[in-house]
Amino acid sequence: MLHQAATLAAVAQPAARPARAAGRRRTTVIAQAHNPAQPPKAAMAEAPTLDGPILDNAMFCYQCEQTARGTGCTTVGVCGKTPETTYLQDLLTYSCKGLGCWAHFAAQQGVEVPTQVYSLLHAATFATLTNVNFDDARFKEYIVECHALREKVEAALKAAGVTATPPTPAGLPWFDLLPHPAAFKPSQAHLHNASIEHLVETGKKASLEHRRHVVDPTLLGLHEMICYGLRGLGAYAHHAEVLGERDASVDRFMAEGYAFLCSEDSLDLGKARQGLRSSATLAMVDATGAAGLTGMTILDRGHTTKFGHPEPTAVRISPKVGKAILISGHDLQDTYDLLVQTEGKGINVWTHGELLPAHGYPVLKKRFPHLAGNYGGAWYAQQKEFAEFPGPILMTTNCISEPKKSYHDRIWTTGEVGWPGVGHIEGKPGQTKDYSAVINKALEMPGFAWEPKEEEVKTVMTGFARNAVLGVAGEVVKAVQEGHLKHIFLVGGCDGHEPDRKYFTQVADGTPDDTLLLTLGCGKFRFYDHDYGMLPGTSLPRMLDMGQCNDAYSAIVVASKLAEVFGTDVNGLPLSLDLSWLEQKAVIILLTLLHLNVKNIRIGPKAPAFLTPESLAVIVDKWNLQVTDVKHPEADLAAMLQGH
Repeated sequence: MLHQAATLAAVAQPAARPARAAGRRRTTVIAQAHNPAQPPKAAMAEAPTLDGPILDNAMFCYQCEQTARGTGCTTVGVCGKTPETTYLQDLLTYSCKGLGCWAHFAAQQGVEVPTQVYSLLHAATFATLTNVNFDDARFKEYIVECHALREKVEAALKAAGVTATPPTPAGLPWFDLLPHPAAFKPSQAHLHNASIEHLVETGKKASLEHRRHVVDPTLLGLHEMICYGLRGLGAYAHHAEVLGERDASVDRFMAEGYAFLCSEDSLDLGKARQGLRSSATLAMVDATGAAGLTGMTILDRGHTTKFGHPEPTAVRISPKVGKAILISGHDLQDTYDLLVQTEGKGINVWTHGELLPAHGYPVLKKRFPHLAGNYGGAWYAQQKEFAEFPGPILMTTNCISEPKKSYHDRIWTTGEVGWPGVGHIEGKPGQTKDYSAVINKALEMPGFAWEPKEEEVKTVMTGFARNAVLGVAGEVVKAVQEGHLKHIFLVGGCDGHEPDRKYFTQVADGTPDDTLLLTLGCGKFRFYDHDYGMLPGTSLPRMLDMGQCNDAYSAIVVASKLAEVFGTDVNGLPLSLDLSWLEQKAVIILLTLLHLNVKNIRIGPKAPAFLTPESLAVIVDKWNLQVTDVKHPEADLAAMLQGH
């Protein structure tokens, strides 16, 4: 175990934390520096501080797997994020922390918190995920709204006769240059008038690039894990809200999680250095995973209530003659609304990326014959695939890359997605959006002019979500009892461009004929069209696509039900999880699995850079989390077959 922890630590080394340069110049900022002996001014004011933020790089971000050199993006994000956008996201996170403090405090006082506060926390948090929003102007809008809603919560407390305010403990090292977020009260007029450049300068003082120099590395790693877990949870909660589902406990936890990161409790590591989950910080890591399970549950309920339980479905991946629209991302409600608005117009709607599983939902596949098929593969190939698609593109959620000039005028974003200069279709949860601009563009463009003969059309299967798999659970159990099924692999998750990700194809292709191969997320595009045949002695295909990364709940339910049937827990099943990860939905999925005490999970192709060696060692010791051996997939496969 010690050897394994050391190995994981070696691949998770963060960027070096250089010493502070002597004689660093004073910096002009737009926020009052926090002096515990003197309360900060209510409004932002331009004032010099005695010292500015430690900015040894143009930016710093390591929230996703594709981060540069496996340590952190320091000049521009691999995703395309600029330093300016990075600092605006840092300021937005700081603002969400302040709003979370006020909302959590109000809830503790028995004062009702307006639902729009939680909706904003979900949406704004979602906007900070990898490959979601790159539009600086919209980040300013989120920041302004955060502080407007903070004022609304404060007014509600006063109206209820509560004169106390949220705790604002002094001495938290990560708030050394700005007031405690709950005490940061810029006026609305000042915020509206503030330039993007001024907001960027403030963001530098709350930035990860600064904080990583002043926070204990174990604490920093665990704090970032909580923060990125909240980002994944916010995304799931926002997806669910779009479908008309929300859970009060998830709403409250988003505020509580942010408030925790602003509390004295977040300084508590307890015995974490010995690998014991006895500290407040590690307890919050676990609580984030518990909230993640609830978030997945309500999202699953939203999908299945509105669109039915997915059914095994063959999906066309060959062209079909006709006008065409491509819809990408994850959002089934946007998909449904686009299908409604294109009915009878002679336009075929094609899914892309994580929307492939949309074809398995009965409400979509049975009502809309113009839901033609799936075009292309995982998100990272979109610049080539979108350029070649003969129609407009609608990007509904995360996974956007910088649009190329060749299709810049025919791609639209919606929801929390954004790219500067690209058309954006507005709409709040519960509102039907107007897709006429996309539809009119499709009618102008040629669409597909060629299709193969019917006997040459290629298809892939999807729709093996929890109901479909549990519907044949008896056959699975019988296959185990008769020796036809020896092991179950879940190989899936996010995909990316790195060559090392071929490891997951090699593992999938190497699974023996007497094993089942479950998959979900866009990681499946590396092998989704491979023919793995049927499980011997059964009517089951060996590979079962369970859906999007958003459908991780299905895999959890199936594993739990099978464990129940066999009278064991998930760790007692002949089941191995080999997961590719990229962004923060993957983080909340991992935290949920850890909360459920699932052990021996492999993640890859490399460990999260935000997990410092010290914090990673804590997690390895408790759950035996492992990093994929990308150079020796056959060794990993053999170990998994042995239950390791």
